[in-house]
Amino acid sequence: MNKNLLNIGRSLSFLAVFALLLTACEKDDKSNPRFVPTSPSFTLNVPENATNNTYDLVSANSLELTCQQPNYNGVPYVVVYHVQVALDETFDVSRELETSYTTAKMNVDAYELNNAMIDIYKEIHGNVDYPKEPRPLYIRLRANVVNLANTELDNAYSNTIVLPSVLATFKAPDIEYPKTCYVVGSSIGDGDTKPYWGWWKKLAPVYGGEGEFYTIIYVPDGGQFKWGEAENDWRGYDRVAKFDDQANAGVHEAPSDGNIQFDNGGWYTLHVETALGSTDVVWTFHIYPAEAYVIGSVAGGAWNDSDPDWKMTAPLGDGTWESPAFAGGGELRAYIKVPGRDWWKTEFTLYEGNLFFREVNIPNNWKEDVGPEYSVECSAGQITNKRI
Repeated sequence: MNKNLLNIGRSLSFLAVFALLLTACEKDDKSNPRFVPTSPSFTLNVPENATNNTYDLVSANSLELTCQQPNYNGVPYVVVYHVQVALDETFDVSRELETSYTTAKMNVDAYELNNAMIDIYKEIHGNVDYPKEPRPLYIRLRANVVNLANTELDNAYSNTIVLPSVLATFKAPDIEYPKTCYVVGSSIGDGDTKPYWGWWKKLAPVYGGEGEFYTIIYVPDGGQFKWGEAENDWRGYDRVAKFDDQANAGVHEAPSDGNIQFDNGGWYTLHVETALGSTDVVWTFHIYPAEAYVIGSVAGGAWNDSDPDWKMTAPLGDGTWESPAFAGGGELRAYIKVPGRDWWKTEFTLYEGNLFFREVNIPNNWKEDVGPEYSVECSAGQITNKRI
């Protein structure tokens, strides 16, 4: 093992479709053929017993709708129908359901209707509880020929029907703990192969901690970053329920773009905890001074958590972290310290040249319990230095 065995740096800092053959024209003018219905609308039928029924959408599977196909000068084109709904006849605030249909008889998903009614109500009245009482639902169809340009000239609209008594029920979404978390920012990456604001750094999961993640990042004075559950999921300061700044980072919302900003530069451990609220995941960001350690055989057999004698030295700015010279030989065991978590829950090794974070039980060691390719053997007197 050479001195660059573990270079721990900012890598820690983590559409059936039906084809129509159209004739091409040299220029796009009024001589081009348009697939426009003979009449500007077509008939959507009122369901039987609509006047006397209360439709309970959350308990139903579907609502059957039927219509007449638009008249495309007698040509039997394949038509796709889109269901549009509103709470009044003006359709000033409306929703078009995600599911579309290619027959004039359609079983419309009741759950989609339910959610659309609630969304419309909340858009009109604000984020208030949806009243548990039936109300009228207005429905119309938009039709267009499959594979034609989806412009207004290619659309036909049905008449509007009303179902006088429809009961929608707010149902809290099924939520679960997030599986991943990423950060991206002005100092996360290396500026070259991992360009700033272009490389999403994946946080490591805390072993045994559901919905918990951690990483080390370097942030200069005034540095900013965003985060998300996936790459390009651009979330900012306001999507975090609580910041627990234990490192005097001076965290606040950047004034111009909603980024998370640290006034005070340095190396920081970012520990993300989540909790399941009634309708959404609640995110907490803990911010600690960054610390990394070695432990076990290379520390002369010492297994003390956060032993100051075996603390790795943080670089002055972006660079490599360096361990003390090893007191003994054997398998390297190293970890990022997350306060309140045992060292082995945030342990890492080196695999194919990259940092690899513990995700399984290791009762003995990396070599025996994970595989020899995950084990780094060291000798007394050596050190580790790696970009984190």
